[in-house]
Amino acid sequence: MKEYTNKKELISAIKSKYELYIREFADIPETKKNLRIDEADRTPSENLSYQLGWINLLLDWERREKQGKTVQTPAEGYKWNELGGLYQSFYEKYGQMTLLEQQEALLNGVEELCRWIDSLSDIELFEPEQRGWATTKAKWPLYKWIHINTVAPFTSFRTKIRKWKKYTL
Repeated sequence: MKEYTNKKELISAIKSKYELYIREFADIPETKKNLRIDEADRTPSENLSYQLGWINLLLDWERREKQGKTVQTPAEGYKWNELGGLYQSFYEKYGQMTLLEQQEALLNGVEELCRWIDSLSDIELFEPEQRGWATTKAKWPLYKWIHINTVAPFTSFRTKIRKWKKYTL
């Protein structure tokens, strides 16, 4: 997994990978947002919904902990070995939006996430066990949780949406 030396580097990686990812949706017509093909595991709407779901979970975990609430990861009613159901909940929640609305919501989520990262101290961001929701046997610092739910999928899902486009546009 990528290591970051400071929060500016992490924010820059998120923004640059997001920009490359989101550009892929510019030429996808709304009429094809739910087109499923054998060659790709997600439709364009599902692809965006996945990103929206994870970014909003990260932000929600932080909000809930700051409010003194118990945070269940990955989400209330889901376990880590039940992610398929969680993904389906993302598709249902965000799939009702148009592609443009999903893209706008994702931009807003990325901007909020970057503001949150910028507000964190280096200790909070780079040292393990700084948040209850991030304290697991793996003892990941927050930046790893952020990377695995933003930079990594923006990169891998860009490839997936490009493959979808290759077969449909």
